Amino acid sequence: MPNPSLTFGFIIATLLGALFHLVCGGDARRLAFFLLAGWLGFGLGQLIGLIFEIQTFNFGPLHLLPAVVGALVLLAFTRVVTMKRVRRRNPSR
Repeated sequence: MPNPSLTFGFIIATLLGALFHLVCGGDARRLAFFLLAGWLGFGLGQLIGLIFEIQTFNFGPLHLLPAVVGALVLLAFTRVVTMKRVRRRNPSR
């Protein structure tokens, strides 16, 4: 049986990814990218919170502040990477 803290963190990371997709839009592929980015960013933020002993907004063993910030940073990066590039035509042609 998974640890309740792990389950709670997984739910928060999933909600962050889904809400980011709801705000930014996109197809199912972008939803998958946003979910993966939310999970990975949340995990990296949790690891940074553990390493640097950040004690702000802890919920049991979860370091929520660095975990949520990590998820949001990676979600923003994923949005930039997956944006469709608009090519501008040269007006002189």
